[in-house]
Amino acid sequence: MSNSHKIGRDDAWEGVVVNLSRGMLDGSNMYHFAEIRLAQGDTIKVRIGRGLWKSIAVGDRIVKRPGADPVKG
Repeated sequence: MSNSHKIGRDDAWEGVVVNLSRGMLDGSNMYHFAEIRLAQGDTIKVRIGRGLWKSIAVGDRIVKRPGADPVKG
């Protein structure tokens, strides 16, 4: 049995952007993603807003606080 945990709105994390991507997963809406390398060495892929996606680049630091959206840090 696996104890997986999906990153949620109440989680907190911070890390460095290693990749940016976007796609039309449902065929009609554009979704923006960032792949983040956390301080522990793990990598996560999170969905972010278009404004943040356009303002960051690979190597930028991103911070996510509980109950808030990720921001450039």
